[in-house]
Amino acid sequence: MFLKSVDIVNFRNYSDLSLELGPNINIIYGENAQGKTNLLESIYFLALTKSHRSFIDDNLIKEGEKIAKIGAVLSNNEIDRSLKIVLSSASKKMFIDDYNYKKVSDYVSTMNVIIFYPEDLELVKGGPIVRRRYINLELSQLYSNYMDILSDYNKLIRIKGNYLKEIKGGKRFDENYFSILNDYIIKKSILIYIMRKKFIYKINSYASNIFYDLSGMEGFNIRYKTSISMEDNNKERIYNELLELSHDLINDEIKMGKNLLGPNFDDFEFYIDDMNIKKFGSQGQQRMAVLAVKLSEIEIFKNYLGTSPILLLDDVFSELDSVKRNNLLKYVNSSIQTIITTTDLDNIDSKIVDGAKLFNIKNGKVERC
Repeated sequence: MFLKSVDIVNFRNYSDLSLELGPNINIIYGENAQGKTNLLESIYFLALTKSHRSFIDDNLIKEGEKIAKIGAVLSNNEIDRSLKIVLSSASKKMFIDDYNYKKVSDYVSTMNVIIFYPEDLELVKGGPIVRRRYINLELSQLYSNYMDILSDYNKLIRIKGNYLKEIKGGKRFDENYFSILNDYIIKKSILIYIMRKKFIYKINSYASNIFYDLSGMEGFNIRYKTSISMEDNNKERIYNELLELSHDLINDEIKMGKNLLGPNFDDFEFYIDDMNIKKFGSQGQQRMAVLAVKLSEIEIFKNYLGTSPILLLDDVFSELDSVKRNNLLKYVNSSIQTIITTTDLDNIDSKIVDGAKLFNIKNGKVERC
């Protein structure tokens, strides 16, 4: 899978940009604040309909403009498809081969991307909501039904939350209605738990070796934290455990007026052997942990979907010493389209630079070198 071209109109600092990319390594270089990160953000947004930097879509539209457009030609197994998103303050329209897809879940997973950028350290250092958002987005790329399952679950949680607020406000508690609602939530929760557990298991199967390649340290692993036991994927056992937990939580939920059950309380943590990297690891170890996880995804996508994702590296090399930089470069090769941004070409091995398609960027203008 690779992008042949990208067309951007009124996205961030870009008024009008058309770019033809190579199928292998592409390097975009220039000084800071020229639009390098914005370019990668537009590609990420085109794939997932969400920014990795902003929760507010309006922030993506160029100041003074009403509509932003991002389009691309994607080649996958020698089949070309056109993708486009038209974004306004009122709507977000998604197109594949000029067909308007109404549901995000029907659009996402057509184009797979993996991005690494300096703020990715929040994946380790930030709160659980950061990690849940990450795993939700990645699973949405892998499994076309995951987003629908998650959307259904979130709708049920909102219904339950509103009902609990009404109960707290004095409405009579209907035990039968509440049990039916919890039953729906439990069944959706089971699917989410299992898919998340399988994903983390797959990550662990690759990440330990990649972490060792990058850092020279053994024992890297990720641990999935849930409110229930996930020792197996037995749906009946998980259902019974969640049902028992739901009964135990009823009084607390009514008292607090909110839901206390389900995978919206999940988290996962990064370890070297038994050392929690968030609490005791160095920033270098935290950075290697994120890289190991993201690079593991390349293998997962290749094995599960039969195609390589597009790798976006936003100013990564300036954050690494020469040894770790060279270790990372082992994973940057001609088998996967990679788009790299940097302020200095000297940060990248000359062999990589010589074989790459080079672009210079200045004030939102990109020129082929």
